Amino acid sequence: MRGAGTDKAAVHMTNRTVFFVSDGTGITAETFGNAVLAQFEIKPRHVRLPFTDTVDKAHQAVRQINHTAEIEGVRPLVFTTLANMEVLEVIENGCKGMLLDMFGTFVRPLEIELAMKSNHRIGRFSDASKSKEYNERIAAIDFSLAHDDGQSNRDLEGADVILVGVSRSGKTPTSLYLAMQHGLKAANYPLIPEDFERRQLPPALLPHRKKIFGLTIQPERLAEIRNERRPDSRYASLENCRNEVSEAEAMMRRSGIRWLSTTTKSIEEIATTILQELRPERLIY
Repeated sequence: MRGAGTDKAAVHMTNRTVFFVSDGTGITAETFGNAVLAQFEIKPRHVRLPFTDTVDKAHQAVRQINHTAEIEGVRPLVFTTLANMEVLEVIENGCKGMLLDMFGTFVRPLEIELAMKSNHRIGRFSDASKSKEYNERIAAIDFSLAHDDGQSNRDLEGADVILVGVSRSGKTPTSLYLAMQHGLKAANYPLIPEDFERRQLPPALLPHRKKIFGLTIQPERLAEIRNERRPDSRYASLENCRNEVSEAEAMMRRSGIRWLSTTTKSIEEIATTILQELRPERLIY
């Protein structure tokens, strides 16, 4: 009997659904919820319900949540970021899920502690076109795209961060993450055989050494990634990958550039390390 109960619990965990209900995009609710769920060895089904900003939409969300509860035979998990109290009340009073209200948990206690009301802003992107931070974020993304993979040397003095490393070491996704998440103008340059022959960084980068951060990667992992792009090529061969990584790391050491291996790190971890090391003056949250 004990084994059967354990199996039943495992099935419930596997089939469990988590809803992210928000009157905005739902990104905050999903980010918060995923951070909490990452502490548990489960892989629930994700359902995002964005723009739930009217009572009618709240009732629709309740019907969907309750229907899922009936089918699965277990309470869905429901993460909410709802600023509209009428909408929240519909969810609180009607849904058969386990409700985890981010604003109720954090914002209202802060209102008491700070002796002031929150602005109950709906979503981080409300009135985006009027937001200085939003426009700066868009400008950073444009900059990072224009300076991806060494496409341009123009306006490098305007860069907050310049990433260098061999091809396919994670420079592009990290640059875009820094731009999108933190509003940083991030350029990235590949280190190529010509640079190794000269035994120095690309000339355009030399005046901006303090902004440079290096990315490296284990040759075996690099060969796997490159083989997905160009299978059975010299570019993807393990021997070539070992040589390029060795030369790149030697160049970084000679140039006094801080660097890290991206082999086992997420983009978030890479970006956080870069921010800690370079400490750029301009940072958007």
